[in-house]
Amino acid sequence: MNRPFRLVDVFGTDPLTGNPLAVIADAEGLSTGEMQAIASWLNFSETTFLLPPTDPAADYRVRIFTMAHELPFAGHPTLGSAHAWREAGGQPKQDGVIVQECGVGLVVLRQAGDRLAFAAPPLRRGGTPSEAEIAEVAEVLRIERAAIVDAAWADNGPGWIAVMLESAEAVLAVEPARHHPTHIDIGIVGPHAPGGEVAFELRAIFSDAHGGLIEDPVTGSLNASVGQWLFASGRARGSYIAAQGTRLGRTGRIHVSQDEAGQVWVAGATRTLFAGQTQS
Repeated sequence: MNRPFRLVDVFGTDPLTGNPLAVIADAEGLSTGEMQAIASWLNFSETTFLLPPTDPAADYRVRIFTMAHELPFAGHPTLGSAHAWREAGGQPKQDGVIVQECGVGLVVLRQAGDRLAFAAPPLRRGGTPSEAEIAEVAEVLRIERAAIVDAAWADNGPGWIAVMLESAEAVLAVEPARHHPTHIDIGIVGPHAPGGEVAFELRAIFSDAHGGLIEDPVTGSLNASVGQWLFASGRARGSYIAAQGTRLGRTGRIHVSQDEAGQVWVAGATRTLFAGQTQS
């Protein structure tokens, strides 16, 4: 059965500058194994599959796969999937609001100017990591423990452990190890000098299926949980722009805000760059 697909660039300032996402529509009939095989072959950080919702409040359901396993939630796949669903003619049940069903439940999206924004889901795990866990992160990043100013669990689906360094320059200088014996997902964040367009620099390092460590170009889930941490700790107020992907030659820009109710929103540009039909 041929199925429509789109390759969507998410969070980039221009085409080919963000994080690519493959979105496979009309995915009914594909088994979990087939979805995983497609995602592994495509070799993107994530591939998504659009399905009819099972919750009557949702507009569509999405399953999100990395090269190695399925995720209950991820940020750039949420924005890219909503973009592809809407571009293919999807009509939300509520004006101005898209409701996505995924592994963590329902995620609300809205239009934010010329960008899509998703409401950051609640953390599945928060709080301060143990000293042993922080030391493990320092070892993976090949930095001194004293270089880590602060740390927090920032797990909203992917199991991010986030560490704060003293500056954006320190973040960009990190040369992480290339392999690690156990699975780990690390977010690195550091502030830029005040007064510029970008307030924070982020990097995301995660394990593949074989123990290799990969850097993700731009990561919505990490920016969502880091945003919750930055607002709660008073390091950010109102709204800010984060940069990610700099070391990979990308110009990811993530617009993070907190509304009066305390909800954190993560917004970014979405562009379809390629579209077609699967051949099987």
